[in-house]
Amino acid sequence: MAILRSRSGGRYLDATVGMGGHAEALLIGSGPSGHLCGIDRDAEALVLARHRLGQFGDRVELLQGEFGMVGSIAVENGWGPFDGILFDLGLSSFQLDDASRGFSFTRDGPLDMRMDRQGGKKTAAELLARLPEGEIADILWRYGEERWARRIASRIAAERRRRPFTSTAQLARLVAEAIPRPAWPRRIHVATRTFQALRIAVNDELGSLARGLQDAIGLLVPGGRICIISFHSLEDRIAKETLRGWARSEPPRVRLLTKRPIVPTASEIEANPRARSAKLRAAERL
Repeated sequence: MAILRSRSGGRYLDATVGMGGHAEALLIGSGPSGHLCGIDRDAEALVLARHRLGQFGDRVELLQGEFGMVGSIAVENGWGPFDGILFDLGLSSFQLDDASRGFSFTRDGPLDMRMDRQGGKKTAAELLARLPEGEIADILWRYGEERWARRIASRIAAERRRRPFTSTAQLARLVAEAIPRPAWPRRIHVATRTFQALRIAVNDELGSLARGLQDAIGLLVPGGRICIISFHSLEDRIAKETLRGWARSEPPRVRLLTKRPIVPTASEIEANPRARSAKLRAAERL
């Protein structure tokens, strides 16, 4: 992460550590004495991250937690201040590829979608079973920007009267049937927006991001940098408006490093097609 300027002895926070790829790069760049604190709400991701980052010994501290609570996590554990903070909001490949997690519309599995399966949040199946039809339509429109939200919600309401929603394949088929074939998107799967919207609702992703960013600015040293990598317009809008708000406050709290988001190059997309929608924004604490 060149934009975070990892340097020897620096202290960094990876608020969405995932499998530890970015964390590893920051630890290498800040060697031999740099320190990294990492959190992730997914216990399974932390197992993989601990294995990957074990080579760095006590230079790493990893905890399970939600990035929306980064401020309280830092206070409770004596973390910070930091020279750099990273929020990478994308799903990890292992989450998408594991059918049992319920994130994928191409692999049949239980309709779960929780990042933390022990955290007490309702699954996507439970939301579809309990929410009124109008609220389901609102979620699909607000979080997925799905223009066929009302039609899909109507089909969901009719389907659940016959049988409960239990699998990703069941939902993906219903969405495909609800949207007229000529209206199917060309570049993405027809169920992409519906699955995205439900995942955001299940995990309160946008609320967590807004809360996490407000906490994070107070954890940066002067000259420290914050970096947000988002993967859809709603996340990017929160990142953009938050950073611009800090830059325009009186006195300014940050200097913008990216007036426009940095997007992946053609070669980066070729190497990792899932990065095609990534947008990176960054700022430096004044």
